[in-house]
Amino acid sequence: MLVVSQPDKPAGRKRRLTPTPVAEWAQRVGLSCIKPERVNEDSVLERVRSLGADAFVVIAFGQKIGPTLMEGVFSINLHGSLLPEYRGAAPIQRAMMDGCTTTGVSVITLAQRMDAGDILAAASTPIRAEETAGELHDRLALLGPPVVARVLSKFRDGTLAATTQDESLATLAPKLGKAEGTTSFDQPAPCVRARIHGLNPWPGCSVMLDSTPVRLLRVRDWPDEGHSSVPGIVLDNLHVACASGAIEIREIQPEGGRAMTLEAYRHGRVLQAKMQFTPQSPGA
Repeated sequence: MLVVSQPDKPAGRKRRLTPTPVAEWAQRVGLSCIKPERVNEDSVLERVRSLGADAFVVIAFGQKIGPTLMEGVFSINLHGSLLPEYRGAAPIQRAMMDGCTTTGVSVITLAQRMDAGDILAAASTPIRAEETAGELHDRLALLGPPVVARVLSKFRDGTLAATTQDESLATLAPKLGKAEGTTSFDQPAPCVRARIHGLNPWPGCSVMLDSTPVRLLRVRDWPDEGHSSVPGIVLDNLHVACASGAIEIREIQPEGGRAMTLEAYRHGRVLQAKMQFTPQSPGA
């Protein structure tokens, strides 16, 4: 067995070169691991093809794998959505931000078009209103391996069946950018909550509280809460008005500070009725 992972990258405040979690695990359990800058270059092709592998399993690798590398080898990819929905780099975040209530993982054949291979297996799970995209990612990471194992077992037994994706149902989930890391409050409360949670942990949901920048990390929506206030206004109960309903802030992060409850935030900072949350401008 050979593990192929991305090269070590700078991490933390000291920017020390750090292996990916997969590369770290491979080293810990004694598996061979290579970390190519370009997976399709000749030396990598020669190394990988010399193994005579029965199958390649690709999970969030981050480089496009060329046809020469895959030629003649059963190659599958684990993707974090119920394909053909949410093809692309940010399926978990986009599904959550769009207010989906269900998502899952799909195992597909590796194809040259992004996430367009035949579907070999899938598993679904509800998206919980209280969880963030990071937490959903971790749940899907546990949901995926048994599905991959089932596909490999059926491949070995010769019982594997594939389903072609319906292109008319395909949607895209492009990579998130920093400029998207904010929210407007002129939407229903569940939509505001879904966006805030979908942006956590990256790029985060940065907003202005009057003239103070803060980051909203976790909220609860109260869709039936009545009010006549402008969206973004802090109500008397410290909920935040939305176009309909309101949100209750559960976790907030001041600029340059740590994540904390709203109660802890108010110990040293001002948040009171009539103040207003507004979207943060890109680059602010």
